[in-house]
Amino acid sequence: MQHLIIRGDPGIRRDAVINYDGQEMICFSVNRQGDWHGPDEPQLWCTIGTEDEYETYAKREYVPHWLETESIEAEDLDVIKAKGDLAV
Repeated sequence: MQHLIIRGDPGIRRDAVINYDGQEMICFSVNRQGDWHGPDEPQLWCTIGTEDEYETYAKREYVPHWLETESIEAEDLDVIKAKGDLAV
């Protein structure tokens, strides 16, 4: 599990499936930053992980400040599924 900062908006929502670093990852949460007083383009701050790590995320059995954080441009992100089944 790790944090991923996406510079730009690739159009993903919670429960999106992305191909990141050669493996399929699920976006457990997506927080949109920078709409009002931020940079020129928005940033999406996501918590991503594999399907096996979802239970750990759901039960909050991790320390968010200790997760590895990386950033990527929205154009470089490979989106497999843009949102979960319940997203509007």
